[in-house]
Amino acid sequence: MILNASNFVKEVDGVFLFILGISLFLLVLITVLMVVFVIKFNRKRNPRSKNIKGNMALEIIWTVIPTLLVVGMFYYGWYGYKKMTAAPKDSFEINVTGRMWVWEFTYPNGRKTDTLVVPINKPIKLNLNSLDVNHSFFIPAFRIKKDVIPNKNNYLWFISNEVGVYDIACAEYCGLRHSYMYSKLYSLHQNEFEKWYGSVSDTVSLKTGK
Repeated sequence: MILNASNFVKEVDGVFLFILGISLFLLVLITVLMVVFVIKFNRKRNPRSKNIKGNMALEIIWTVIPTLLVVGMFYYGWYGYKKMTAAPKDSFEINVTGRMWVWEFTYPNGRKTDTLVVPINKPIKLNLNSLDVNHSFFIPAFRIKKDVIPNKNNYLWFISNEVGVYDIACAEYCGLRHSYMYSKLYSLHQNEFEKWYGSVSDTVSLKTGK
C-alpha cells in the first residue's frame, strides 16, 4: 500500500485524523464524566433533589469550545477542498465519460481507452461527463472523488507521486451492475508514458525502478 500515492493523501488523511482525534477525546471525556456523575449524584447519596443554580462560566466554556472545534474542522476541510478545485493551468487534460457500466478515457491525441494511464509528477486534469445517469468517479488511493452528472461538466485533478496500479470505482449507485463499474489507473514514469502514448498497443509496462 502506497501511503503517498497522490498530492492530496496527506491533507485528506490529516483532516480525517484531526476529526477522529477530537471525536475520540470527546467520547472518552463525556463517558468518564457521565460515570462520575452517576456515582456522585446517585439516589442513595442524594435522597432529596436539590436545585442547581446556573454557572455562567461553564455556559460560556461549553459553548465557545465546541464552536471553535467545529469552525476548526470546517476550515481544515475547506482549505484542502479549495486546493482540489484549483487545477494548474499546465495540467494534462483527459476526458472521462461514465456510462452504465464502464469508464472511457479520451486523450488529447484522440486515443480512447477503458483504463487510465498517466505520468507521475505531472498535474492531471480529468474532465468528467456522464452519458446516462449519475456516477461518481473515485480513486481511493488518491483520496479523490467527484460526481459525474449528465449535462453538467465536472472536473478533478491530481498529481500521481508513485509508479503503480490503482483502483478506479464508481461511488454512486447507478444500476444493477454498479458494483462492476471498476477500472484501473496506471501511473508511469514520464518516458514510459510517452512511449505508451505514442504507441498503438494498449499494453502498459510498469517499471518501478526498485
